[in-house]
Amino acid sequence: RPIEGEQPYVFLDAIWLKRSWAGEIKNVSVLVAMSVNGEGFREILGVSEGMKEDHASWEAFLRHLKDRGLKGVRLFVSDKCLGLIQAVAEIYPGALWQRCQVHFYRNVFAVTPKSRVREVAAMLKAIHSQESAEAAREKAKQVQAKLQELKLERAAHLIEEGIEETLRFYCFPHQHHIHIRTNNPLERINREIRRRTRVVGNFPDGRSALMLVCARLRHITHTRWGTRRYMDMSHLRDLENAPPQLARDAFFEQKPNQEQPAANN
Repeated sequence: RPIEGEQPYVFLDAIWLKRSWAGEIKNVSVLVAMSVNGEGFREILGVSEGMKEDHASWEAFLRHLKDRGLKGVRLFVSDKCLGLIQAVAEIYPGALWQRCQVHFYRNVFAVTPKSRVREVAAMLKAIHSQESAEAAREKAKQVQAKLQELKLERAAHLIEEGIEETLRFYCFPHQHHIHIRTNNPLERINREIRRRTRVVGNFPDGRSALMLVCARLRHITHTRWGTRRYMDMSHLRDLENAPPQLARDAFFEQKPNQEQPAANN
């Protein structure tokens, strides 16, 4: 179907399923795009089979969405998966990209001793609870220094390297921050899909996996999920109509989507 109207916020993720391939069991990824439209309602924009969660798969998926009319995107939200960031930069160079904070936390926890995870989690949450991007950057420097004192150099390095990617939500209305700083809105849908696909086990081919995912997504969109207003988009319009010094360029000096090379999540 054509995608009508503007879609300011777009969430991207992939679901990994099992399928039979020439007598072998192999992984297949199903790419999913969800948005919050200009009226504040959630939509499932599209679903596509991807052999791998790589640049070619994401580029083809985003071009497919653009050909169907996806426009007006201000922010993409996703984890830092292979190829996605480059594809977003190529297809939608004017949009910003927000790295999911939850996935970022998990990456930091992976190099943190279990005895220190709770303490480090509190530090990370303190960064993203600041009132502005500048305050968050300053807090991140303090957290890096603290981690280095605790001999957690690898965790400190990850924060220094990736914290900026998690701060893009500050460019948008504070009323929207809780919804756009993580990929949780789409992750909840993916959990429901996995609950349904788990009983199938291995799919005979990618097409059958895609059909079941689409059927479940269609059911979800016809419930209260798709008819309840999720955000008040007047806050975004007010911000975009504000003087330039209050617009998003005041928060970030670098151009959108000038990211570091993508890495595995």
